[in-house]
Amino acid sequence: MTNTSFPLLAPLARDGGESLIDQIVRAVAARIDDKLLRSGARMPSIRAFAAAHGVSAFTVVASYDKLVAKGYVESRRGAGFFVRERSPLNTGERSGPAAAAADPREHEAKPLDVVWLIRNMFRQAPLQKVPGSGVLPVEWLDGPLIANALRSITRQSANALLNYGAPQGFLPLRQQLQLKLAEFEIEAAPEQIVTTVGVTQALDLVAREFTRPGDTIFVDDPAWFLMFGSFAALGAKVIGIARLADGPDIAQLARLAAIHKPKLYVINSVLHNPTSTSLSAAKAFQVLRLAEEHGFTIVEDDIYCDLHPGSAVQPATRLAALDQLQRVIYLGGFSKSLAANLRVGFIATSPEWAQRLCDRKMLATLTTSDIGERVVYKILSEGLYRKHVDRVRGKLDAVRAKTVRQMERVGLKVDVAPPAGMFVWVDAGRNTNVLAERAMGEGLLLAPGSLFSPSQLPSHRMRLNVATMQEPDAWAFLERELAK
Repeated sequence: MTNTSFPLLAPLARDGGESLIDQIVRAVAARIDDKLLRSGARMPSIRAFAAAHGVSAFTVVASYDKLVAKGYVESRRGAGFFVRERSPLNTGERSGPAAAAADPREHEAKPLDVVWLIRNMFRQAPLQKVPGSGVLPVEWLDGPLIANALRSITRQSANALLNYGAPQGFLPLRQQLQLKLAEFEIEAAPEQIVTTVGVTQALDLVAREFTRPGDTIFVDDPAWFLMFGSFAALGAKVIGIARLADGPDIAQLARLAAIHKPKLYVINSVLHNPTSTSLSAAKAFQVLRLAEEHGFTIVEDDIYCDLHPGSAVQPATRLAALDQLQRVIYLGGFSKSLAANLRVGFIATSPEWAQRLCDRKMLATLTTSDIGERVVYKILSEGLYRKHVDRVRGKLDAVRAKTVRQMERVGLKVDVAPPAGMFVWVDAGRNTNVLAERAMGEGLLLAPGSLFSPSQLPSHRMRLNVATMQEPDAWAFLERELAK
């Protein structure tokens, strides 16, 4: 099969209302529908397409991904992209100029695909221009700290690294986590702690153990978007509870709990993602009261806890500290504060539930990586971690206020300027799905608000990271787009 000739498309409009990605998708789809591109024809390589049409490789990748999702193109590992055969049975929508004319705002109404965004995030390796990122820049972290700990454990116990780890997790690490949790006034013996591959696996294990298809799981709205799809894949019904500045909307939580009888409620109590707000003591007591009244279990995701400077700066109450792991399952980890590649998380819960979750973990992965857990233990036990997170918090404090002021100068509205954490939840005054697609065309990764709600409806909101908003291109893009 020969490569498609150039140029594939007519010149792209640079100043119209339609993004470059949507123009490419619409034009290629029309050529396929009109049989100008035959089934089995090889699409131009990403580099060649980008050069021929004067766009970035990111724009071409995003366009090809959308064409794959729509069934126009297929990706063949190691070979490239090829036109896919389409029959009337799998063409569920009109395409081409006629369809665009029917509703010129169609591109503004579509939900943004979470997997599409994450896939493009991981294509930026190492991450570079990611103002919507959920992690700290690598230059803010301490690579030598990780490397030194790794060298140390290989010298001390090289043979131990060749076997499986313990199903419940590296015991010295669990003993160290007992001390860490005690600082938060949470009592948890080592047998109440199960290590996981980050908080992502912890959430998956809990959902699989405590819910069945058809059960309801409550989440904050907005909240971390990855779990929506994960829970839905298990057959659960995911319902959002509006998140306010001091915690959930209690009236809504009470009303919906009475109707839906949820099995779980997943909540960030400290430095909520994406708003960086924290739970007040009054709201924490009310959440626990409703959990008792309606019989649901609270899953407290505290992944950002170490970036919190303390209640003197921002009042924050942990549900697990009030409940002492009776009705609360507490989740934590180190991927946000130490290194994204250190997939070390943990679950703290009652002894009975810990055993059940450990059994569930063995069925899924046998054990977690002993190497990563030993690295984290080394850093925690030698007092190096506390110094590291102090430095990170100092860097965040140094840029947060001026970054928020710059956000407001370029036209973003900040309802709550958080005194801690890395995220700011802003109002762009327009559909941020469209902004995200246009930004992707310029190699910038934004996190539009639609991703953070179970409804996935278009939103004017988006999450920005004060640590990764130090990129001049991001400011130039936002200032230009918001001025239109």
